[in-house]
Amino acid sequence: MNLSLVLACLWAIMASLAAMLPTRDRQWRLAYVLIGLGIPVLGWVTYQNGPWVGLLVLAAGVSILRWPVIYLWRWLRCKTAR
Repeated sequence: MNLSLVLACLWAIMASLAAMLPTRDRQWRLAYVLIGLGIPVLGWVTYQNGPWVGLLVLAAGVSILRWPVIYLWRWLRCKTAR
């Protein structure tokens, strides 16, 4: 396993641990940090391992951070409906 996949696994562990922390803003600050760290890791994984592995890591990230993706989807749908 190369370094990019190790970092992706560490990101997933960090995201799971961050979800267990009680915060006042329902983990949105932590979600923004995880998104900011996850995008370069996803790009690196895709570059080193190909698009299929990149899609698998993307699916894992979306399953962990599902609420920001749901809100983004709703916002995009609202913007395109006008």
